[in-house]
Amino acid sequence: MESTLKDKYSIVGVGETDYTRGSGRSTRALAIEAIRNATADAGLKMQDIDGMLSYHGGDSVNSSTLAYDMGAQLNFYMDCSGGGSSTEALIGLAIGAIEAGMCETVAIFRSMNGYSQVRIGGTGARAAPVSGSGLTTRPYGLASAVQSFAFSFTRHMMEYGVTSEDLARVKVAHSNHASNNPKALMKQRVTVDDVVNSRWIVRPCAHLLDCCLETDNATCIIVTSAERAKDLKQKPVYIRAVQGRSTKPGGDFHYQHAPITRVAGHYAGPRLFDLADMSHDDIDVTGCYDAFTYTVVLQFEAYGFCGPGEGKDYIKSGIVNLGDKRPNNTSGGHLCEAYTHGMNMVIENTRQLRGMVDDYCPDWQNGNHTYDYSEGGCRQVQDVNVTMNMGWASPATGSALILRR
Repeated sequence: MESTLKDKYSIVGVGETDYTRGSGRSTRALAIEAIRNATADAGLKMQDIDGMLSYHGGDSVNSSTLAYDMGAQLNFYMDCSGGGSSTEALIGLAIGAIEAGMCETVAIFRSMNGYSQVRIGGTGARAAPVSGSGLTTRPYGLASAVQSFAFSFTRHMMEYGVTSEDLARVKVAHSNHASNNPKALMKQRVTVDDVVNSRWIVRPCAHLLDCCLETDNATCIIVTSAERAKDLKQKPVYIRAVQGRSTKPGGDFHYQHAPITRVAGHYAGPRLFDLADMSHDDIDVTGCYDAFTYTVVLQFEAYGFCGPGEGKDYIKSGIVNLGDKRPNNTSGGHLCEAYTHGMNMVIENTRQLRGMVDDYCPDWQNGNHTYDYSEGGCRQVQDVNVTMNMGWASPATGSALILRR
C-alpha cells in the first residue's frame, strides 16, 4: 500500500495550558491560551490559522467561537467527537483538508474541565443527563469507561494469567517519567505495592492507581505542509503516516467478534506500518494511550510490539523505561501528567523529536540534556528519530500515528 503523503506534512507548533484540578476558567479561555501557545511555538500569528479541528465533548467549546476570539477567518473547521482515538485521526483529517485545498494551516485543539466540570464518570458540577445509549448501560453499572472496558480486560487476565502486579508496572514506569516532568500533575514515583494497595475501582482489573488522572486543561497541535514548515520557527516534525479510527468488526458490538481481548490496533497497526514503510524496529519512542494501565498492555500486543498475552512481559522487561530501548509515555501520560484525550502524548513525542523536552536539566531550553533519568532529572531520550502514538477510544476503535524528525 503506497502512500504519496509520507513526510509531506508536519507538526509545526504545540502548546498547552497548565494541567490543574480546578482551573476556575471556561473551556473557551483555556482553548485560546493553548492555541496562542502553539502558534507562538510555531512562529505564527493567530490570523495565520485558517483551519480548525477539535475533539468536542463534555463542556468543550466550538471552533467557530474561537475564531472570533482569535480574529481569524477560517476556511475550514469541524468539531468531532469520538473519545481518545481522536487526536491521531484529527491529524489525518487536517492533512486531508490541506491536501484538498480547503485551508493551509490547521489548529487541532481539545479543551476540557475534566475534573471541575463534566467528569467522564457522569458526576461533577455539570453531569450530563442520561439519554440515548446510556439508557441501556448506566442503569446496569456501566457508567464509566473502565466499567465498560472491564469485559475485555478481565477476559485477558483469565486467558493469559495477568496479575495486578503486572499492570502496576505500567504505572510505575509512567510515574518515574513524570517525576522528571515539571508540568506533570502527579510527580511522585510510586511502587507496585502502592498501586495494588490502592482501593479497587473495578475488580479484578483496576485499582485507583491503575486509572488515569482527571484534570482541567487545553492542548493544541498545529499542522501545515512540510514545505511551509521549513520557514517556521521550529525544526519540522514530519508526519510519516497516520491511521485514524480503525474499528473491530462489529464496531460497538465488538464483543460478538472473538476474541474479545483483541482491540482495534490489531487492524490499524499493519496499515500504519505499511503506509510509513517502516517496522517496529524503527520506532524509538512510543506514546500509548493510558486511560488505564490495561490499555497499554492490550495495545502493545495489538500493534505487534509483542505477541498476544506477552504485553505483561514486554512491560516487565523494562523496555518502556527511560534509558532502555523504547521508552513509553515519557511525560507520564494520562496516568501521571494529565488527561487530555491523547493530545499530550503527541505533544510530548513532537518535543522528543525536536530534542527539546522540558525537564529538570539546567540547560534544556538550549537542547542540552544530561540523560540522567534519576528522579528530578532528565526525560529527553537520546538520538530519537521516529516516534509512534497509539490512540484508544474503546476496545473497538483506535487510531495511530508515526512521526519522524
